[in-house]
Amino acid sequence: MSNPSYRELTVNGLWKNNPALVQLLGLCPLLGVSNSAVNALGLGIATILVLFCSNIAVSLVRGVVNTAVRLPAFVMIIAALTTCIELLMQAFTYELYQILGIFIPLITTNCVILGRADGFAAKHHPLIAGYDGLVMGIGFALVLLVLGGVREAFGTGVVFANMDLLLGPIAADWQITLVQNYKGFLLAILPPGAFIVLGLLIALKNRVDEQLAASRARSEAPKPSVNRRVRVTGAID
Repeated sequence: MSNPSYRELTVNGLWKNNPALVQLLGLCPLLGVSNSAVNALGLGIATILVLFCSNIAVSLVRGVVNTAVRLPAFVMIIAALTTCIELLMQAFTYELYQILGIFIPLITTNCVILGRADGFAAKHHPLIAGYDGLVMGIGFALVLLVLGGVREAFGTGVVFANMDLLLGPIAADWQITLVQNYKGFLLAILPPGAFIVLGLLIALKNRVDEQLAASRARSEAPKPSVNRRVRVTGAID
């Protein structure tokens, strides 16, 4: 199987085949913890690490794992990596770990990770597989962060609150207040608000794709030839 280029992998992971906006995978954690930027970023980073490492591990063992136990073996690899991330979060970001709760262990069953392991990493060498996992994870995390930021802004009137839970004291003053004395918009931070904002993001992406396709079609359209009629007068010998 021919290996895709790094440029193609990047465009697919971040835009054309984004796991959250196009494949619509991993919606449970995407909608469940994206009520604030810090929650979204925490889960996004954890997903990136598991996806990157699991793709490399799956690619390394793809030639020695029997087909009959392939999926169970992949799940065991992902579960082991998820447990490592979970222990790291307990050690260094315990309060955020408590907030995210069950969604950290649920990374094991995230369809984004298992889908890339079985659909891509098991067919390519480790370098390509690792890069695919990295850009797919970044694409998923970016959607998480945008979703969390928008919901936090509309729901509380601030963004990047409590970032010190993830990044430590250096991020204690990162909170940005958008509206003073904001009374809050409860729908934005409730699950229905997550569906609404995600739907708007998908619609926006589809609209941008339509505009890009129309612009590309206009630029590639053949230019009409101009036929000039030449009138000849006089005798021709």
